[in-house]
Amino acid sequence: MSRKEIQEQRMKDYFIQATKEILKGEGIQALSVRSIAEKAGYSFATLYNYFKDVKELIFFCVKDFQQECQEYVEDKTKDTERGEKKIIAISISYADYFVQYPSVFEIFFIEKLPNSAENARISELISSFLEKLCQEEFQYCIDQKSFTAEEVQEIVKELNGLITGILLLYLNRNYPSDYGDFTKNLKSQIEKTMKK
Repeated sequence: MSRKEIQEQRMKDYFIQATKEILKGEGIQALSVRSIAEKAGYSFATLYNYFKDVKELIFFCVKDFQQECQEYVEDKTKDTERGEKKIIAISISYADYFVQYPSVFEIFFIEKLPNSAENARISELISSFLEKLCQEEFQYCIDQKSFTAEEVQEIVKELNGLITGILLLYLNRNYPSDYGDFTKNLKSQIEKTMKK
């Protein structure tokens, strides 16, 4: 990597980190070119040297948030028994990450992506993320003959829709209003999906 490329990546990272801090702390409604530039310590005009607009910058954060979520899930589930129990624990921890960071959920599942090849790739990253988190455990279940590969494909589809829907109701409609009820309902629904 040349010196110029290193400098360019460093500048991009400043803006990405600033965006992530604002998103986690204040939410997506607090994001603007000026707030990001101010947090990064540069002028808003400098931001446009590296990013087309705020939306492009937001979606550069997706990979970083996925890495954080993966580390969170791994930490929460490291002592869980392999197989179905671990898939359930991973799914619950995945949902819990978004409860802690609702603005990240908003970016992943609510914010509209403009049509482009890059955004199609980001959509694929987001929609396959839960499957990626559970991949080793699903393979373990297939090897143990708990599920077939076809059953795993169906379970993954159902879990994606189920968890996203339950999170949407909880984060945007406060239903159920109690976090304990939310977790109990989530676990119950995931367990039912795993038993099909």
